[in-house]
Amino acid sequence: MLRRNTEAKQQWAGLHSALDRWLDERQDLLVRYFKLAGLPPYDEHAEQLPAASDIREFCEVLVDYISAGHFELYDHILEEAKAHNQHTDALSKQIYPLIATTTEVALRFNDDYAEVTDTDPLPKFTHDLSLLGESLQNRLELEDQLIALLAAHEVLPET
Repeated sequence: MLRRNTEAKQQWAGLHSALDRWLDERQDLLVRYFKLAGLPPYDEHAEQLPAASDIREFCEVLVDYISAGHFELYDHILEEAKAHNQHTDALSKQIYPLIATTTEVALRFNDDYAEVTDTDPLPKFTHDLSLLGESLQNRLELEDQLIALLAAHEVLPET
C-alpha cells in the first residue's frame, strides 16, 4: 500500500495542489495504519496492541482522509467527468459505489475505536484492523483508477 501511494504521488505530483495534499494525507494514513498493524518497517512491537491514543489519532486521520476524498475531490471529479466526457462519467459512476463500500468499513472501524481508552478490552481489534487494511487496499486501487481516468481527461479540481 505504501508503495502504491508513493507511485501515485510520483505519477500525479504537481497535477493539482488539492490532489497533492490528499495524497500526502493518504501517505500519513498508511504510515499510521502500518504502525498500528505492526507491519514492516514498524513491526518491533507487533505482538502488542497499540496505545489507545495511537488508535484514536489514527481514527481522526482516517475520517479526515475519507471526508477529503468524498467532499473535496470525488464529487467535483464526478461533476466534471459528467460535463466533459460520457465514457469517463460512466466509468467513474461504476467506481464511486465501490469506494463508498470501503467508506462504510472505515466508518464502522472509527465508530468502534475512535473513543477507546487504555483500559478498554479490544478482543476484535486485530481482526477489525485487518479487515480495514483489506478495505483500504481496495480503496487505493479504486481511487487510483478514478484519478488516472480523470487525469487523462484533465477534469481534476482546480485549486
